[in-house]
Amino acid sequence: MKLRIALPLLGLVLCTGICAQNDAVIDVAVPVMEEVHDPNEPLTIAEVMPEFPGGKDALFAYIGKNLKYPQQAVEEGIEGVVFVTFVVEVDGRITGVTVLRGLGGVLDKEAVRVVSGMPNWMPGKQNGKAVRVKYNLPIRFKLAGDKK
Repeated sequence: MKLRIALPLLGLVLCTGICAQNDAVIDVAVPVMEEVHDPNEPLTIAEVMPEFPGGKDALFAYIGKNLKYPQQAVEEGIEGVVFVTFVVEVDGRITGVTVLRGLGGVLDKEAVRVVSGMPNWMPGKQNGKAVRVKYNLPIRFKLAGDKK
């Protein structure tokens, strides 16, 4: 009984080896699943990511110039990073500014204020077209010097 099962399997294995050596090419059409993207939803990654006018150095300079350390946070010695998220629209406007992870209270509000007041960015692009892109930006609050 075992021999009856083993012979057809052996024949299948041998045929596979012989057929693989044949020069015939078999074209098989495989359907490609295209990613469907809702144009109203912002991308998280685009072929060309949005950019602050003048690049990262200009972005850091803008934040440094416009960020005001709230007196309450200074008095309480609060430092850290506020992670802000926003959408860069197809025309470069900044919308939907919210705190992803914050320090609470006045520092979160200050980070949102500064980001909301940014000038228009160069928009992100996908397939050569401007698209909405969600962007995350860390803003560091650091007190100068030691208070001890």
